[in-house]
Amino acid sequence: MFVPGDSERKMAKAPASGADVVIFDLEDAVAPSAKEEARKLTRDWLEARDLTAEQDKSAPQYWVRINPLDTRLWQYDVEAVLPGKPAGLIVPKVDGPPQLKRLNKLLYEQESRNGIVPGDTKLLPLVSETAHAANNIAAYGKSRQYTARLLGLSWGAEDLSAAIGASRKRDDRGIWTDLFRMVRAQTLLAAHAANVAAIDTLHADFRDEDGLRRVAREAYQDGFSGMLAIHPAQVAIINAAFTPSEAELAEARAIVDLFTENPGVGALQLDGRMIDQPHFEQAKKLLASAG
Repeated sequence: MFVPGDSERKMAKAPASGADVVIFDLEDAVAPSAKEEARKLTRDWLEARDLTAEQDKSAPQYWVRINPLDTRLWQYDVEAVLPGKPAGLIVPKVDGPPQLKRLNKLLYEQESRNGIVPGDTKLLPLVSETAHAANNIAAYGKSRQYTARLLGLSWGAEDLSAAIGASRKRDDRGIWTDLFRMVRAQTLLAAHAANVAAIDTLHADFRDEDGLRRVAREAYQDGFSGMLAIHPAQVAIINAAFTPSEAELAEARAIVDLFTENPGVGALQLDGRMIDQPHFEQAKKLLASAG
C-alpha cells in the first residue's frame, strides 16, 4: 500500500492497515517542493520503528518508492532513506534492466555505510510506465545480470496512458483494452520467468469496492502474487481476493494426497475428471503459499 512520504498522519496509521508491504512514496504523491521534507520524515520514521517486530511474518515490511532513475532525485532519496534500513525500494519508470546498474552500485555503497548486509535491499521496478519501458519487459525474465536484487515486478497503467496519449485504459465492460492487457500479461510472464513475485497494478478508483473485488480476484486467478493499493480501504478486499478459499485448499489437499498415495503414476482420476502432474505441481504451490 502506498503512503505519502510527507504525511506524518498517514504514516502513523500505516502499520495497522493490514498490508503486507507499506510503501512510503517519495515520487508521485509528493510535490517537488516537499521532496526534501518527505525524505527526512521517511528516514526518521524508518529509524524509529522496531526492526525486531518485522521478524513476525504478520508484520508489514516497509519499502520506499524513490524518484525515477532519469532524474537526480533518486540518488538523494537513496542516500536519505538507507540509514532507516527499508526492506526494499520501488523503482518507477524503469526503461529496462540495464538502467538498474547505477542504482545497484549506489545501494552497495550505502548498505556498507549503514550496517546493511550487501544485497539485502530488494527492488521492485515498475516496468511499463513509458513506451520504451513496456517494450523491454521481457528482458527481466531473460537475464539476472542486472536484476539480482529483484523481489518482483509490477506495472502501471496511469503513466503509460499519459505517455502514449491514450484516452481510455478499460472498455465499457471494465476490461483492460488490448495494449494494457498485453503489458499486464508481459509483466506476469517476465516475473514468473525470473522467478520473482508478479504484482498487479493498482485499482485507481478506491471507492469502487465491487470493481476492486473483481479485478483483485482475477489477478489472483491469473497467477499474480499480489496487488498494489492506494488506500487503506482497499487492503482487506485485496487480501481476501488473494486468500485461497476452503474449497480450493480442500481440492489441493485431495490432489496432493492422491498423488502421494500413487507414486510414479502420471495421471489419475479425481471426482470424475483427469488430473496429471501440472495439477499436482499447482496444488503443491497453492498449499505452500497458504502456509
